[in-house]
Amino acid sequence: MGEVDSAFVQAAEHRPKLAVTEAESIPLIDLSALNSSDSTAVARLVTEIGDACENWGFFQVINHGVPAAYREKIESAARKFFGQSTEEKGRVRRDERNPLGYYDGEHTKNVRDWKEVFDLVVDIPTVIPPSHEPDDKELKLLFNRWPEYPSDFREACDEYTRETEKLAYRLLELISLSLGLPANRLSSFFKDQTSATRLNYYPPCPVPHLALGVGRHKDPGALTVLAQDDVGGLEVKRKKDGEWIRVKPTPNAYIVNVGDIIQVWSNDKYESVEHRVTVNSKRERFSVPFFFNPARYTIVEPLEELVTHQNPAKYKAYSWQEFINNRSNSNFKKLDVENIQIYHFRI
Repeated sequence: MGEVDSAFVQAAEHRPKLAVTEAESIPLIDLSALNSSDSTAVARLVTEIGDACENWGFFQVINHGVPAAYREKIESAARKFFGQSTEEKGRVRRDERNPLGYYDGEHTKNVRDWKEVFDLVVDIPTVIPPSHEPDDKELKLLFNRWPEYPSDFREACDEYTRETEKLAYRLLELISLSLGLPANRLSSFFKDQTSATRLNYYPPCPVPHLALGVGRHKDPGALTVLAQDDVGGLEVKRKKDGEWIRVKPTPNAYIVNVGDIIQVWSNDKYESVEHRVTVNSKRERFSVPFFFNPARYTIVEPLEELVTHQNPAKYKAYSWQEFINNRSNSNFKKLDVENIQIYHFRI
């Protein structure tokens, strides 16, 4: 990325602190009860998941069923891909017509992120809404772009994504149960899912006190399931005091966070929490998030079972298709206004 451009520099109030507070207390949840016939153990697990969603919006899971070999394979492929020249990576560069593939100019909150990414979708093709251009009315079919090197890149991504998708469905069922709903209550929203896997690469940064790998944000989808390496850098804004807390890497664990859609579905029982990624001057960092998102035609609103006279709906219904279309615009360029947020639909 060469010399530091002012586009990377965060406003003073959003710059990372040099002193790190590590989140020892972010829940670490063992999912092994899912493989047992002990209904009491499963009930305890559901309670743990609910408490974590309500109090943190983030948790880590172990004994999750995703074979370590798939994670190791995709992390190796990511290192090889991002280790190439900019010219080579640019052969699969994304653009406003197809937002899949390689990119190194993403913005969060209108400040450029210190990172490079590679994006791919789960369902092929994935249908997305028209662009923000007024004369663009047609739905688009998205197909993944694949680099020539490394040769096993596509295989590594496909295998990993399918295994992580299975985990996401299991977590979705646990979250549904924790809300007092049937396990499969939310599954139908994902029939034509718009889920995606992202490979993140955070190069060493000469000004880690001024820039961020990803600026503060909330995830707009339903769930995010993240694998991070041993370098660390993910920080979560603690609900009780607004302090930024570093999530300490746990070997072979996945970090899970509730997205905006689950906040709305739960009618604010669970909250999508702000988070960010710091960088450092010495070590590069890799992570692989899986963004579990519903079908583009989903209308997002509080679930009717969770709305009562005493607990009325806190959000107006909104279109997921229009929401993601608006949000994607600000990823490509700096805008004059903040992009759309769920609070815009609050009643």
